[in-house]
Amino acid sequence: MDLDRKIELITREPTEEVVTRDELVALLKSNSRPRHYIGLEISGLLHLGSLVLTGYKINDFIDAGFHCTVLLADWHTYINDKLQGDWDMIKKVSRYYEDAFKFFCPRVNVILGSKLYEEYKGYWEDVVRLSKHVTLPRLMRSLTIMGRSEKDRLDFAQLMYPVMQAVDIHALDVDVAHAGIDQRKVHMLARDIFPKLGWKVPIAVHHHLLPGLGEPTMLGLDDDSEMDRKVSSKMSKSKPNTSIFVHDDEESIRAKVRKAYCPEGVVDGNPLLEIVRYIIFHEFKEFTVERAEKYGGSITFTSYKELEDAYASKRLHPLDLKNAVALYLNKIVEPIRNRFKDRVEVIEILARQ
Repeated sequence: MDLDRKIELITREPTEEVVTRDELVALLKSNSRPRHYIGLEISGLLHLGSLVLTGYKINDFIDAGFHCTVLLADWHTYINDKLQGDWDMIKKVSRYYEDAFKFFCPRVNVILGSKLYEEYKGYWEDVVRLSKHVTLPRLMRSLTIMGRSEKDRLDFAQLMYPVMQAVDIHALDVDVAHAGIDQRKVHMLARDIFPKLGWKVPIAVHHHLLPGLGEPTMLGLDDDSEMDRKVSSKMSKSKPNTSIFVHDDEESIRAKVRKAYCPEGVVDGNPLLEIVRYIIFHEFKEFTVERAEKYGGSITFTSYKELEDAYASKRLHPLDLKNAVALYLNKIVEPIRNRFKDRVEVIEILARQ
């Protein structure tokens, strides 16, 4: 595969940012098998954002020749009070996550954080070394990576979270650190501090955060208002009515999409248009909206821009868009849903979290 095609795969949507593109080009010219990583908390049912959109970008890296690793951050899960800090539950759910990512990203390597820390003998020493270069104010600003702010009541372990996440990058000998755009701060922390320690500086690639189906909200998790909106509105397992889980049946998908925020003619903040842009058009070259002849008949879009223009000009009604989105999403989710149809126990437990 030539260099231009590799760059295209890595930078195409859902990628929002590469820090920096010049470093990425230099890496691909000098290394035929670079190392990629993304770290994930083990915190609930997987949905379109956490598995599908994330998996699309992992597969782009795999296709570009990267050795790709998903780090299932069990210690981070515990620190961040997910799954009630129940280690037995964390272990069960980690197996579910591993199975899901290996199914959706067949050539990916999956490792538990706890296993990494056992195998990388200098891990905790490196945590201390890096900590010596992080001021407390910067550490507090970095807490948004775990969905928390300075206003939260924090325990000491939670203050270790960003430092541990940065050291994970070093311990895995990563060339490219990949995450959602909400994880940007810890990657910038790593890029600033690693040179002081003589460690390899990672290139950072950040992908889009897929919104939930509700109206965009603001929670004030970051000084930047646009990042506030992205983080507070992203699809989340804690908001099941506005999330499309990879286990949802066709009826559930249709019902959730029918209730989605989708004002007529409104493009900005419209979650269904984002799903078409980042999920459906990633999987399909065309998007067909079926309509009765009296409403103009069926219409096929070959690009997201065509769809956006039609919706903004009100040539496409919200209900017609919703019906089409539900149909396509069921096609995308169906093979994943079928893969896990016998894993009822874990799915039911997570659904109650």
